[in-house]
Amino acid sequence: MTLRVAVSGASGYAGGEVLRLLASHPEVEIGSITAHSNAGQKLGGLQPHLHALADRVLEPTEVEVLRGHDVVFLALPHGASADIAAELSDDTLVIDAGADHRLESTPMWEKFYGSPHAGTWPYGLPELPGRREKLVGAQRIAVPGCYPTGSLLGLAPGFDAGVLEADDVVIVAASGTSGAGKSLKPHLLGSEAMGSMSPYGVGGMHRHTPEIIQGLSWAAGEEISLSFTPTLAPMPRGILTTATAKFKPGVSVPEIRAAWENAYQDEQFVHLLPEGQWPSTKSVLGSNHVVMQLAVDESSGRVVVVVAVDNLTKGTAGGAIQSMNIALGFPEETGLTAQGVAP
Repeated sequence: MTLRVAVSGASGYAGGEVLRLLASHPEVEIGSITAHSNAGQKLGGLQPHLHALADRVLEPTEVEVLRGHDVVFLALPHGASADIAAELSDDTLVIDAGADHRLESTPMWEKFYGSPHAGTWPYGLPELPGRREKLVGAQRIAVPGCYPTGSLLGLAPGFDAGVLEADDVVIVAASGTSGAGKSLKPHLLGSEAMGSMSPYGVGGMHRHTPEIIQGLSWAAGEEISLSFTPTLAPMPRGILTTATAKFKPGVSVPEIRAAWENAYQDEQFVHLLPEGQWPSTKSVLGSNHVVMQLAVDESSGRVVVVVAVDNLTKGTAGGAIQSMNIALGFPEETGLTAQGVAP
């Protein structure tokens, strides 16, 4: 039976990416497509690459419009999903690509987002230890943030295998400008961003920090400490994450590499590259794939993992559809078979 799917926030980057992938999904029919300020406009004027849907008119993002669908994707700013989701039927699979339902900690949500905590849903990163089984049959799913996707996949195998120390985790990640959304902001103008890199959210201030701590702590079985620094890179999409952590005394280099090999040997979307080959964002462009490489810096006692992910695909929309597939019993790769684009 074909499932009827609605997508909110369809005029934005995340919503547009959800639609791009759903257009190739054999098990779904795209129903209502909604937006806020762009309601009433044709999708083709805002997402010109979505040719098959170009004549569709954006409806208002209202509960009445979203009701009656089998699946609803909420690609909305933080704080905007919870009220809508609460009004949708328990029989509807609701997938929140925003931040509203990711965190378990109410104090952390209130500290970083400054609004009431809406509760916690199953976390849509199936490759993270212990998460895949929680998605089977789920009716509510919280899609990870783009920075946490690469950060968690990069270090979780080492914590899960017990080869990494929980203190002094350091992550620096460079993201394309689409990670900041489609709203006009001066620092995202081409004249500001092209040919330049800049940090932001320095000193533990970025809103994805508690999410990364939460996921790595799940893998470690204890609270980890983290320094996370995001940077803005002069490219439209993609994230290159460099994540480091201390390895435990007495652990050998082969044991360390084996932890990552064992974690991802049966995963179809996460790839530990052959030794000596390093990831690039271009190799995963537009795909749900993640590539990574690790090195053991014995002089500092640290493992260094570099991860490349497309922030809009595996980092948002691809992860959402992969999670939908698991929840509904479809093969995980359904609608997600595209490879990266190069050069």
